[in-house]
Amino acid sequence: MNRLPIIIGTCLSLLMASVAEAQEMNARITINSDKIQGTNKQVFTSLQNSLMEFVNNRKWTDANFSVNEKIDCTMTIIVNEHTDNNFKTEIQVQARRPVYNSGYTTSTLNIQDRQLDFDYVEFSPLDYTANTLESNLTATIVYYIYLILGFDFDSFSPRGGTTFFQQAQQIVNLCQSQPGWNGWKAFDSNRNRHAIITAITENQGEGFRDMWYTYHRKGLDEMAANADRGRTTLLESLPALETLKSARPTSILLQMFSDAKLDEVVAVYSKANTQEKQTGLKMLSNLFPAASSRLEPLKK
Repeated sequence: MNRLPIIIGTCLSLLMASVAEAQEMNARITINSDKIQGTNKQVFTSLQNSLMEFVNNRKWTDANFSVNEKIDCTMTIIVNEHTDNNFKTEIQVQARRPVYNSGYTTSTLNIQDRQLDFDYVEFSPLDYTANTLESNLTATIVYYIYLILGFDFDSFSPRGGTTFFQQAQQIVNLCQSQPGWNGWKAFDSNRNRHAIITAITENQGEGFRDMWYTYHRKGLDEMAANADRGRTTLLESLPALETLKSARPTSILLQMFSDAKLDEVVAVYSKANTQEKQTGLKMLSNLFPAASSRLEPLKK
């Protein structure tokens, strides 16, 4: 996947120009209202359609994306309570990117956010302007779009997602002063939106981001051409997680890595020799003590 301008041929200039300006996100958004009683659920359908249009029809970066470079992601909003125009929900955000020269896609984000309350009037337009946030809903969605972009770009170039993480940080700064907007305030939770972007942008996050690039671009992307070399590079990047845990034992980045990548890491270690497996098992057990069942393949 390239992040480069598209060269336009004369006879197809109009077509190729539209491809060059393609939006970045290929998002599937679902509103799950199973917990809500009643037969009239049109408002949930309207909200779902509005969010799909809001995310997929807007250009979020200055980069040129071709259609096949769009970032696949899903957002599932689970409605726990709905009274008049008020929604109390949680949101699951997942994103993935293809691995070079293969049919495999790898997870880059897998977050369960249990703090999303917002007001929405059916058919009201959803909009976003930098420095002007109109609702907790759009603020949260845009925050996660920039998080997805940040992790995606970081996986293709060293700290390539910096601009997007800065934009996510700006949203957090703006939202903290909004009364009644949950999920944004410092110290409310060590796993909320504030905690995530703080972990990414503080000094200790730099080593994680460097590891993220090496893991994907020099590890996974290399495995199609040379499986042993790619696997070795990938595994050699992981001690950066130990460094992070030593500096920040409760860093949310460790949980985010576990949620998005741990099963994949176990699968890669499973192809290694016995000594490498044992080394990997020891390291991963120390990093993720609550995930012992997911490490079972390395115990065989």
